[in-house]
Amino acid sequence: MARVQNDSLSAELASLRIDRTGPSRGSSSPSPPVRGTQGGLSKRWIALLAVAGVGAVSAVSARPLLARVQRPVVRMTEIAQVAPSQASVELTATGYVVAQRTAKVGAKVQGRITKTNAHEGDRVHQGDVLFELDPTDQRRELAAARARVEVARAKVQVARATLAETERSLAREKKLAASGAVAVATAEDLETRSLSLSASVAAAEAEIKAASADAARIEAALHDMRVLAPIDGVLTTKPLEVGEVVTNETPLVEILDPASLLVEVDVPEGRAGAVAVEAPCEIVLDAFPNDRHRGQVVMVGPRLNRAKATALVKVKFLDPVPELRAEMAARVGFLREALDPEKLHAAPQTVVSKSAIVERGGQKFVFALRGDAVHLERVTLGEALGGRFVLAEGPSSGTRVAENPGPDLMDGQMVKESEAK
Repeated sequence: MARVQNDSLSAELASLRIDRTGPSRGSSSPSPPVRGTQGGLSKRWIALLAVAGVGAVSAVSARPLLARVQRPVVRMTEIAQVAPSQASVELTATGYVVAQRTAKVGAKVQGRITKTNAHEGDRVHQGDVLFELDPTDQRRELAAARARVEVARAKVQVARATLAETERSLAREKKLAASGAVAVATAEDLETRSLSLSASVAAAEAEIKAASADAARIEAALHDMRVLAPIDGVLTTKPLEVGEVVTNETPLVEILDPASLLVEVDVPEGRAGAVAVEAPCEIVLDAFPNDRHRGQVVMVGPRLNRAKATALVKVKFLDPVPELRAEMAARVGFLREALDPEKLHAAPQTVVSKSAIVERGGQKFVFALRGDAVHLERVTLGEALGGRFVLAEGPSSGTRVAENPGPDLMDGQMVKESEAK
């Protein structure tokens, strides 16, 4: 259709002619009018130019609009707070606080709980009575065993008395037999009886030992009706209640020794060589992220975890931590040198990655993520800490900012956060 319009326009241009002859002298008749196409041609050109101008203006104005509508994928980093001591951190690993000394308390004998002397969370000492079991049956058995001991002792006394009497008769009969007053057979019978009575005495004495041992066993069982704490520590589970029947396989409560709490972290196999026993560390508990504690490596695992390709490292606290609990999550920073107490208690600083800084008009900015869009926010930078700057003024800690923003990224532009780590 455009070609047809161009052909028509060319034909009209070709038909334009200027009459240069003019009217004859003396002639009063007017000249014939020039073909009236010039006004129509001007209108067409004006219309074409207007359409072209509108298209150019639309293209220019649409560029910012398209830039805002399109959502480029942007990698984000976070403005963080770090302690001054972290400048000497060579390696960081995460793990948990684990007790190295625990005890599961159980009863040695079967019985019914009649008294519970401790509750979950109580601190106990070695030898404290935690539970008392019903001792009625054991007391009865002990009384019966002691009675058997007395019976055995009485048997021994009777056997010894009979033996003594028989030995005196034997001595007298031997004298009479030697003088011929009595038959030798009578003396021999008494001698045989004396030997039998000696064996009876020995059996009665053995019976005393057996009865005494049985009584001692029952007495020990009676003593075991009181369940004692095997170690100093804290009760970490709820104890069984009064009235419950337990056996020697029933766990009653678990005790944890707080003095044995260490942080266990997994260090990648490739970095395990950088960790040595007695190396200084900084420990931060997730429950108290603003508190930092001095630590020291006490053990590097002799074996690696094949599945995770890591080495187990145990770190102890050098200072008491009253709020420390087992299974707390912790982060350990392995240091090049021991912590300076001033740095340990120095306030943390807000830092931003160097890769997030952009310059616009001679000033420093970051693209801060607010909702689904990034916005330019001016920052004032302090000293450099490795690949980061101390942030004197700017967005608060925790703000996510664009990392390595391209020159086409605009203020207020909608973005999509990269999933790559």
